[in-house]
Amino acid sequence: MNTTPDPDDARTLEILDIVQNNEQVSQRHLARQLGVALGLANSYLKRCIKKGWVKVQQAPANRYLYYLTPTGFSEKSRLTAEYLSSSLGFYREAGDSCSRLFDQCEQYGLLRILLCGVSEVTEIATLRSLGREVVIVGIYEPESEHKKFVGRPVWHELSDCIEHDVRVLTVIKGAAKHYVQLRKINDGIPVLVPDVLRVELSNE
Repeated sequence: MNTTPDPDDARTLEILDIVQNNEQVSQRHLARQLGVALGLANSYLKRCIKKGWVKVQQAPANRYLYYLTPTGFSEKSRLTAEYLSSSLGFYREAGDSCSRLFDQCEQYGLLRILLCGVSEVTEIATLRSLGREVVIVGIYEPESEHKKFVGRPVWHELSDCIEHDVRVLTVIKGAAKHYVQLRKINDGIPVLVPDVLRVELSNE
């Protein structure tokens, strides 16, 4: 079962939280806070209003006030509990998944690990590597703006990465596509995937 928090529920929780903390929030401000396009923020807000979680009231100078209804407060409490539960479940599952993978690496002497992707799984994998024989040498992530992440160097070109024994996929979004791309490199370095990412592995 996938325990990753539902993105729509997480976004709804963010909106309810923002409205509760700032009744005079504008839709543009809401979009910036959520990190989404104005149209998408407006769509989520309209959904919350339609559900009866948020009420809107016109104010002077063509402004609007948004506030949570009693139902909105109840929904926010429910979503908060669910989000925390699913998040903790995901972190536990990802941690156990990384530990099993590192057991496999140690068994076969693949001790210098290059993580591929910047995400929550990268953080979890780094934490689970502490106190073990395996060493995280760094992170390969072509699209990241980071130069360092969780104390490890981030390389944007595979040719810049220091010597390593194995590559471990830690990207979440588009994990299957990234796995195929890594396999195509075909330079003799194995690519392993924590089972929490639920990627169908190739035997080729």
